[in-house]
Amino acid sequence: MSTPHVVVVMGVAGTGKTTIGPLLAERLGVPYAEGDDFHPPANIAKMTAGTPLTDDDRWPWLDAIGEWAHGRAGLGGVVSSSALKRAYRDRLRAAAPGVVFVHLTGSRELIEDRMAQRKGHFMPTALLDSQFATLQPLAADEAGVAVDVSGSPEEIADRAVEALAALDSE
Repeated sequence: MSTPHVVVVMGVAGTGKTTIGPLLAERLGVPYAEGDDFHPPANIAKMTAGTPLTDDDRWPWLDAIGEWAHGRAGLGGVVSSSALKRAYRDRLRAAAPGVVFVHLTGSRELIEDRMAQRKGHFMPTALLDSQFATLQPLAADEAGVAVDVSGSPEEIADRAVEALAALDSE
């Protein structure tokens, strides 16, 4: 990669964005930013209470992530964001036009099992259905790749690096 990408690691809760994001950033030699850190306290309180966020809740969060991604343009970086809807990804692209998405995908059963094993995370498994209902996978005209989340975190990160390299060679 001649110019490092700014990569948004996306997917429903429990796909491993917080685990895979730093591994991917390490492999690419760029910094990682945890998307959850961009949420205002009111969003975290809603999710902790099991209340799905509305689009109005998400816009300031997406704008903050977009601002970070814009600041990393030409330098590279990896940030996590569920980015479930096309409109959310469009908002990120409006702030950082060169952003590339890595969509972490997996079966609902696998993801629910992983969520149930997490400790100390504010997102309850009860919100998983709303996450899948909201998800709009990457469209053919969106810069990005889908990466299956079966296997170890290292295997998933390796698949993401390979998929991004293949995207660059197209």
